Amino acid sequence: MIKILIDSASDIDELEAKEKGIYMLPMEVSFGEDIYYDGVNLSHSEFFNKLIESDDLPKTSQINPFRFKEKFEELTKDGSSLICITISSKLSNTYQNAVAAAKEFPNQVFVIDSLNACIGERILCDYALRLIQEDTPIKEIVARLEEQKHKIELLAVVGTLKYLKKGGRISSVVAFTGEMLSIKPVISIVHGQVKMVGKARGSKKGNNLLAEKIMNCGGIDFSFPYATAYSGLSSDLLKKYLSDSSYLWQESTSEVPIYQIGSTIGTHIGPGGIAVAFFSKGK
Repeated sequence: MIKILIDSASDIDELEAKEKGIYMLPMEVSFGEDIYYDGVNLSHSEFFNKLIESDDLPKTSQINPFRFKEKFEELTKDGSSLICITISSKLSNTYQNAVAAAKEFPNQVFVIDSLNACIGERILCDYALRLIQEDTPIKEIVARLEEQKHKIELLAVVGTLKYLKKGGRISSVVAFTGEMLSIKPVISIVHGQVKMVGKARGSKKGNNLLAEKIMNCGGIDFSFPYATAYSGLSSDLLKKYLSDSSYLWQESTSEVPIYQIGSTIGTHIGPGGIAVAFFSKGK
């Protein structure tokens, strides 16, 4: 039997993991002295409620080798093989810790650096699950994941600059000026790292720029998994974007999956953001 383990940076919570037939290892999220397990005793909505109320940014902790070893032992004791998919190694040491723990499980535990996070990591997991359901041998699954992960594009329009400023990613002057001019940055994960790839004045131009970036990537390969997501407590902005950009989807699918962003990316972009993740035709 082949099993999948993913970390909570994918924004797959404990309940959804059970529904998918996979396993999730949560990262720790701390608000001051209060520590939570992401997606277990802290839902995505609860996270944003706390984020909005808090003066300081929460902190997320990488998953250490000991926790990985415990989980690997639990999931392989019946003789199963395991594919472990993690957040980008450029964003966290979680991948390196998983690799260290996997050394005690040669040819049984295979660790994949998604080079992504949030719904970018999620759709790689969905692809792995599809390959398992097609009875693909594990070494071929690992090879395909390593190859296809480089085709994943994650693009997001940030609703507010407040949290990028809090996290030290932009200066107070840039944040103040940007808010005054209603600047909406478009960010992406490039080679495993978060990069700003464009900016526009106003939500409408931000959404147009997001659609433009999708086309510049060569478009969406609908034969692979794809997803959209929103940050905060309301999906209204994302639904409006999907309606306004229906030409990107309507000829290829009747339904676009919508998810809620969790703590890993939500900490930095705050509420009011929208994101799209897909395998690109152009790569």
